[in-house]
Amino acid sequence: MPRLSLLAAIVCVLATAAAVVSFLQGLWIGILWVMVVGLSSNMSWYYLRRERAERKSVTG
Repeated sequence: MPRLSLLAAIVCVLATAAAVVSFLQGLWIGILWVMVVGLSSNMSWYYLRRERAERKSVTG
């Protein structure tokens, strides 16, 4: 797994935990954490697909 994809996935997991904690405490800032989850999830998929495409173009 590419490094940037892995880091984005870690941010996604941490932001999910932060959103859950925020909502359990009754804080509306959890909405922002949900947006960070969406952004980091998309980044993770993007970097993963980009790495696969680069590897495929190099090998064949």
